[in-house]
Amino acid sequence: MDNYHISKDGETWKFQKTGSDRAIKRSGTKAEVVDYMREYMDGKTGSVKIHKEDGTIQEERTYPRGADPRRTPG
Repeated sequence: MDNYHISKDGETWKFQKTGSDRAIKRSGTKAEVVDYMREYMDGKTGSVKIHKEDGTIQEERTYPRGADPRRTPG
């Protein structure tokens, strides 16, 4: 499973795959990067950690939802 991060980088927010030197998307707002990430992850398998401005993790999302290892069959 690929891992991605949304984090603040100077004055911009970036969406980046772990291990990559280049951001997939940069924007002045976190909301715009999160919206782009939702579309980008459609049909892909991966985990996205969304960080707060201070760098701590705000939330983690797994795509597709059924691939979440913490999710138990109901």
